Amino acid sequence: MHDRKSHFLPLAAAVGVAALLLYWLRPGQTAAAPDVAASVAADAVLPAEAPTPADAATGDALRALISALTGPDAEVMLEDGLTTLLNQPGAVPNESVLTFANDAAYQAFLGRAAAAGLQVIGTMDGLLAARVRFNSPAALARDLLANPTDLNDIGVNIVVTPPSAPAPESRPGGPQVAVGNNLLRQLGVTGDRRTWGQGITIAIIDSGVAPDPTFGSRLSTLDLGTGLGTSPSSTDGHGTAVASLAAGASPDAPGVAPAASLLSIRVTGDSDTSDLFTLAQAIIAATDAGARIINISMGAYSTTTYLSNAINYAVTRGRVVVAAAGNDQAAQLIWPAADTRVLSVGSVDGAGQQDIFSNSGPQLKLTAPGYMVQAAWLGGQRVLFTGTSASSPVVAGAVAAMLTQNPGMSATEAARVLQQYASDGGPAGPDPDYGNGTLNLGWAMNRNDPARVDTAISSHYFNSDTGNMEFLVQNRSGAAVGGLTFTLDNGGGPADTAVPLLQPGEVFTVTTAVDPMQLAAVGKLTFRTTLTNPPDVATDAVPANNRASSSLTAPTGP
Repeated sequence: MHDRKSHFLPLAAAVGVAALLLYWLRPGQTAAAPDVAASVAADAVLPAEAPTPADAATGDALRALISALTGPDAEVMLEDGLTTLLNQPGAVPNESVLTFANDAAYQAFLGRAAAAGLQVIGTMDGLLAARVRFNSPAALARDLLANPTDLNDIGVNIVVTPPSAPAPESRPGGPQVAVGNNLLRQLGVTGDRRTWGQGITIAIIDSGVAPDPTFGSRLSTLDLGTGLGTSPSSTDGHGTAVASLAAGASPDAPGVAPAASLLSIRVTGDSDTSDLFTLAQAIIAATDAGARIINISMGAYSTTTYLSNAINYAVTRGRVVVAAAGNDQAAQLIWPAADTRVLSVGSVDGAGQQDIFSNSGPQLKLTAPGYMVQAAWLGGQRVLFTGTSASSPVVAGAVAAMLTQNPGMSATEAARVLQQYASDGGPAGPDPDYGNGTLNLGWAMNRNDPARVDTAISSHYFNSDTGNMEFLVQNRSGAAVGGLTFTLDNGGGPADTAVPLLQPGEVFTVTTAVDPMQLAAVGKLTFRTTLTNPPDVATDAVPANNRASSSLTAPTGP
C-alpha cells in the first residue's frame, strides 16, 4: 500500500494526469454534430463516417502520456488519475473498457489479465475491446505502466439509465391524443401488407422479447450473457411491446412489418438497466447475425469510444441503427440516438403533435406515433404503450417494409426515403422537434405514383420569435398540384389564400399575425383551416388531412 501522506507533490501532478485523461477520454467526447436543418440529401441522412470520440492521435497521446510517467511515484500518479477518470457520474464502479492498438496487444492482455489482478468480464474481438473489473485501479495502473504502447483508449462503462436528466424545455402543454389501435391508419397504411418485412431481420436490443401469438414462429433469441428474457414471469414487457410495434402480425397487436423476422438480444439484467458496453456488444452481435435493422429503445446521456466504434461497425456494413430520442422533455437526445449515423426517432401523438415528453435536438431524424399505442405485453396481454421507445420500432418496421416493397434498395436508402417523404411538422423544413418530419409510410410507399393526389394541411405552428401563426400546406402527391385554396377562420370570418403550384414534397406557408393584447383578453384563439383542391384534380387519397384546427392559449404566470 502506498503512503499517500508522503506524496503531496506527485499527487498534485496526478491531478494534471487526471485532467489530461479526462480531456482525451471523457464520455461524450465528439466533434460537433452537423445541423440536420439542411436538405435531406442521401449523404446527410446516415453519413458513412461520423465524429468518433477517439482516433489515432488520441491513442498516440495516451501512450505518450503513460510513457512519460517515470520514477517511484508513477504508479501513484496514474492510479489517482484513473480513479478520477473512472469514478464519473453514471459510470459502473470498478470497471473500465480498454481498447487496444492492435490484435497482438489485445491478445497479450487477455493472456495476462488474471495474473495482473484484472478480471475480463466481456470482450469485443472485432473492436479489440475488453471490459475489465478490478478491486483497485492500482492493478490497472501497474499494467498500463508495464505495457505503455498497448492501449488506444481507456474508457468508462456508462449505466444506460442516466442518473439525472437535463432540465426540461418549457413547452406548451395541451391534450394529447391517444393512438390506440390506429397506428397503421395514422401512418397512411392501407391494403394488403402481409408480406411486408419478409426476408428481413430486425434486431430488438432491449429487455428481451416474450413469445406471443403476434410473432408466430418469427422470433429468435441471442444470449449475450444476460439471459434471454423470455420467461412469462419476467417483470419487464418493454422489449415485447417494442418488438410488436415493429413486426406484430395479429389484429390486436399489429406492427408495421408483420412478415419480418425478429432477433431479440437482451441487454438488461435483474435491475432492468444496462450499460454502454453491453449495448455495443449487442450492436456487433446483431450485425454479425445478419440483422439489417437494429432497434434500440434505450440509452444514456453519455457516449464512449467503443459505442461509437460499434455503431461504425454496423453502418459500414449496411445496417441501419434506429434509436429512441428519450422521454425527458429535454433539448438533447440520449445516446445512441444522438449519434449522427443513427436514425433517431422522437414521438408524436394520435393527432401528429409532438409529445411533450419527447426529447428534441439537432440530430433528430424523424418522429413517429408514440403516445398510448396498443402493443403486446407479457402473458398475451395488450397494453397502451407510451414513449419514444414505442416510436423507434415503428420506424424500424417501416424500414423493413420499404426493403421488401423495393427490391434492390439498401437499408440506408430506405431510411433516407422515409425522411424525404415525411409529413412536415412544426415550422417548414427540418427542425429539432420533428426532425425531417413525421413518418408517413403511405406516402413513401406511393411516392412514384404520378396519379396519386394527397394535398395536406401539414402543421399549425406558433412562431414565438415573430408572434405569427404559420400554417403549412404540403403536397404529398406523386405529381405537382396547382389551384389549391387555403381557407383560415380564426373567429373573424373565413379568409382565402391562393396556394401556388406545389411540386411533390413542396411546402407553402400561410402566415397570420397574432395580436398579443387580443390573445390576453380572450385567453385563447382558435384557428380552423381547410384546404380545397381544384375540381379537375383527382380524388384526394387522404381527405381527412385537408382540415385542421388548433388553439393558442395565452401564457400564464409572470
